[in-house]
Amino acid sequence: MGERLEDDDRDALATLTDTPPPRKTHSYSQQLRTNTGTQIKRHQLRKNSLDEDRIPKRIESYYDSSDDDYYTYATGGGVDPNASVTGGNDWSEFHHISQRIDRISVSSDGSDEHRQQPLPEFCGSGGGVGIFKVPSRSAVHPGRPPCLELRPHPLRETQVGKFLRTMACTNTQLWAGLECGVRVWNFTDAYEAGIGIGGRARRGDEDAAPFYESGQTSPTMCLLVDPGSKLVWSGHKDGKIRSWRIDQPMDDNPFKEGLSWQAHRGPVLSMALSSYGDIWSGFEGGVIRVWPWESIEKSLSLSQEERHMAALLVERSFVDLKSQVTVNGVCSISSLDVKCLLSDTVKNKIWAAASLSFSLWDARSRELLKVYNVDGQVDNKVDSSSSQQDQAVEDEMNVKFVSKMKKEKSQGSFLQRSRNAIMGAAGAVRRAASKGAGGFAEEKKTEAIVLALDGMIWSGHSNGLLVQWDGNGNRLQDFHHHPCAVLCFCTYGSKIWVGYVSGMVQVVDLEGNLIAGWIAHNGPVLKLGVGNGYMFSLATHGGVRGWNISSPGPLDNILRPKLAEKEDTYTRRENVKILVGTWNVSQGKPAQEALMSWLGSAVSDVGILVVGLQEVEMGAGFLAMSAAKETVGLEGSSIGQWWQDTIGKTLDEGTAFERVGSRQLAALLIAIWVRKSLRTYVGDLDVGAVACGLGRAIGNKGGVGLRLRVYDRIMCFVNCHFAAHLEAVNRRNADFNHIYRTLTFSRSYNLLNNASGMLKRYLFLICSLAFFSYLFWLLYPRGLPWILSIAAGVSTAAQTLRGTNSAGANNAEEGKPDLAEADMIIFCGDFNYRLFGISYDEARDFVSQRSFDWLREKDQLRAEMKAGKVFQGMREALIRFPPTYKFERGKPGLGGYDSGEKKRIPAWCDRILYRDNRPGPTSECSLECPVVCSILQYEACMDVIESDHKPVRCKFNVEISHVDRSVRRQEFGKIVQSNEKVKRLIEELSYVPETVVSTNKIVLQNQETSTLKICNKSGKDKAIFQILCEGQSTIKEDEKSAEYRPRGSFGFPRWLEVMPAAGVIKPEQSTEISVNHVESHTLEDLVEGVPQSWWSEDTRDKEVILEVIVTGSCSTGTRTHKVHVRHCFSSKTVRIDSTKGHSPKKPQGGGGGGGSTHNRSNAGNRQASSSSSDTADDHRSHGS
Repeated sequence: MGERLEDDDRDALATLTDTPPPRKTHSYSQQLRTNTGTQIKRHQLRKNSLDEDRIPKRIESYYDSSDDDYYTYATGGGVDPNASVTGGNDWSEFHHISQRIDRISVSSDGSDEHRQQPLPEFCGSGGGVGIFKVPSRSAVHPGRPPCLELRPHPLRETQVGKFLRTMACTNTQLWAGLECGVRVWNFTDAYEAGIGIGGRARRGDEDAAPFYESGQTSPTMCLLVDPGSKLVWSGHKDGKIRSWRIDQPMDDNPFKEGLSWQAHRGPVLSMALSSYGDIWSGFEGGVIRVWPWESIEKSLSLSQEERHMAALLVERSFVDLKSQVTVNGVCSISSLDVKCLLSDTVKNKIWAAASLSFSLWDARSRELLKVYNVDGQVDNKVDSSSSQQDQAVEDEMNVKFVSKMKKEKSQGSFLQRSRNAIMGAAGAVRRAASKGAGGFAEEKKTEAIVLALDGMIWSGHSNGLLVQWDGNGNRLQDFHHHPCAVLCFCTYGSKIWVGYVSGMVQVVDLEGNLIAGWIAHNGPVLKLGVGNGYMFSLATHGGVRGWNISSPGPLDNILRPKLAEKEDTYTRRENVKILVGTWNVSQGKPAQEALMSWLGSAVSDVGILVVGLQEVEMGAGFLAMSAAKETVGLEGSSIGQWWQDTIGKTLDEGTAFERVGSRQLAALLIAIWVRKSLRTYVGDLDVGAVACGLGRAIGNKGGVGLRLRVYDRIMCFVNCHFAAHLEAVNRRNADFNHIYRTLTFSRSYNLLNNASGMLKRYLFLICSLAFFSYLFWLLYPRGLPWILSIAAGVSTAAQTLRGTNSAGANNAEEGKPDLAEADMIIFCGDFNYRLFGISYDEARDFVSQRSFDWLREKDQLRAEMKAGKVFQGMREALIRFPPTYKFERGKPGLGGYDSGEKKRIPAWCDRILYRDNRPGPTSECSLECPVVCSILQYEACMDVIESDHKPVRCKFNVEISHVDRSVRRQEFGKIVQSNEKVKRLIEELSYVPETVVSTNKIVLQNQETSTLKICNKSGKDKAIFQILCEGQSTIKEDEKSAEYRPRGSFGFPRWLEVMPAAGVIKPEQSTEISVNHVESHTLEDLVEGVPQSWWSEDTRDKEVILEVIVTGSCSTGTRTHKVHVRHCFSSKTVRIDSTKGHSPKKPQGGGGGGGSTHNRSNAGNRQASSSSSDTADDHRSHGS
């Protein structure tokens, strides 16, 4: 069609009236059927009576008075956005709009010759309430505190091999564990622009604050901060523990690790630093190893050239606790993986948490004190391993399945036995699946554990339960503030932060009362940590955000409006064209020129292409097998792959476009391609599917969807196929409602996360049986219902489990669908809505006269949308193309409509609708309304004849507003650092209650106890104290002390016990601290946990400096009191016999028997020990 209208089109437009065209006495459809048998020859560009250049581009004149939901949108100028069509009253205004829209020029190859203007649209009712309400957006999120985005959400595709998996904070830095090493941010750079490593920003980290990375390592599993040694310890998947120096000078080159050693033969799952500086590490199978501080300290003192010797020294010093508590093959602790280790510095104990049980250990003697389950019930019996439990399930299923087959072997015919076998297998799988769904979802698995500063222990569980324990392992009370799984904790002052799988962060006080909560991320919160006045949260997608420790509070009320005022500074706007195509292919395979006509001719200016296909493959056997495959997370078919490859060739895939992803559910397929120039800004693809066929389980009807981020905005594309037949309007409405409410997007389709392999093999068996049953069905009339019913049952079980596993993962607001949270939704597909109240001949006549305005009045979908019963609040361009259903294959033009016995009435079954961020018709694109869309093309390709449906395409012009995260972080920093009100509030946060310590010097004789009293003089605030050991020194003969050297994590020497070492003092009250000397011995040397010398006692006087660190209930400031504690020995040297007070134990393999001795001393080892004892507490006992 040319730039100007042809004369005959202008004449036709000028003669339009408000009255319907007169009916003729004969049928046009009868005339059109005279050439229905004519065969045409294919050409590269086919022309027939319905080619686009012969169809007048005009808007029909007829609108009834109730058509107040038509809007014409112009997002970039052109058509007046207020020029809405409100009926046929103001014809001159509408005629003017028509003429301007008619100037749209499309060349034969589909490219724009001039800027295209948006088409008028029809908007459905009921879109402003409930789940159909447009999600709220703003420059600064109104429902949560303003945050410091240290690392904005990176696209998942950019993080392959380098995802952040854990995090820990020091006073000056934030450390993160990657899949390829560790990363560190300096808090001094927290407000700086994102420049990447050495000024070279790489994909995914363009907006992150400046950071530094280590050299390549195995994936990091856990991190542990050791402020005493000024080290960060990392546990890795390869079983190594590595050290990294805190605050070391860094440059553009990857920094190197320090001391490292092989701790386990597999992944280091957890680590903790005891009150005495020892490192405890947890492994699979319940294995716990202790790495004594004395060996670590000696290794740290060695030079780089002696690194191998240092590693060997530590590796041979471990104590294997599991072997120590294993007697005659019976172990007292759980055989499940050690998920969490926690050092209780208040009671000097170590907590080891498996999924369903805890073990409590003495940090000094390393003795097992208690074993109990998550309900607090003491259990000193061996726990069944997960493998034994899985084997029990497998054995049960084997017995039932085999016995069922044997029982049925003598019954009936071969077909009957096949049917019984399928039913037996399906029943077993259904029982196992339902058992798994109930068990895994309802079990109170321990996911995280934390020590509060009042000495209480808190554990978080997979059902959202928060449990409070005392220091002796007694369960006190539990709280349930959120239904989703708890993933992490952190504490500071009198607050406890809880991170959930839903992305929510909650703040509770020390009594468990909920203070506040907000959605911190749009994905699970993996880790929390406190540093530099912020509580930092790490999401599973790798984003890191910092929340002021006083949030929510007055500081937020200042930051939020100030940051919103800077909106123009950090707002960026983009424009993207999206082409969406839908086609019911009726199991056909088109020629290349058909795909070129449909898609290839319209993608020249398109950034994103989405294709939805229906009926790519049908048949009872295929549908049943597809349903069975869905149960094990398998989807797709060879035909679906053929379609994707063929479309890819049409688009010049690999050169111009890149295929991002797809999802197939039986006969439904949706796939997406992105232009390579746009690929950097598009990612985080998730997929979903909902079956609406038999039993809501068979995929001949249903929906498949894709969700992805485009310029940080969420867009969803859904391809649907609803119930057929003219009268099934309510079923179609129900199909949409079911899909909209239940479509859940996810990455993984694993049915049971850690289920046994046997269960999956049974599911695969069902797939095979269902396929072969299709052959049996050809001979056995009742085979089809059985197959479909079995497949439906198995698929339903799978969907139930999948829904359970993904529930709450992305939506914190219970019951709100994933689609409701999207910034833009596009529905396409064969919706199957028909024309009602009109005969076949009448419909053909209206089509031949191109009286689409009258036909639209008979459109079921339009009527249901106006009534607010379906596609609530969604929009569709006015249809100006003939009905796309039903045609006879191979017959071109309007003469191809169904002329068979049924004479199906032509209908617009194939449609494309959308919803963007606009709450009203005239919203401008902004951060408050970030996605504004208009339709440039909406047409059917009538020259494609390979199916009984015609393909439809719709081109969208999408304007997107998004935030430059780097600039916003800089603006955030300027406000924090320069605003006087903010500075005053931050200064107020540094308030520390006044406290008094009873003495600054304590002298202890052997096994003597002294009391230290701390008084809180404040009358309004609680004082929170923590006692650390700044260092230990050995007193020389001249009464001069050597240099004070700290132990790991400022731990205490083994001869000193301080209890409680932390706590809370109420206003104008005091607490007493017991400072006790404990009998202690020195072990000269250990080799793989086996003692190499006699026990001996160090009789030199020693002195330590205790630091009493006091802070407020929510204070960033601290006050420190120092107390000198000296231990004085008598002048007589005492030799301790190894058999006195220490019963020898047999060494247990490579790491047990820490309390056993040998009968021969080693002079060389004793001399080495003596030389290092000036700065350390020598090598203490590894037994009690």
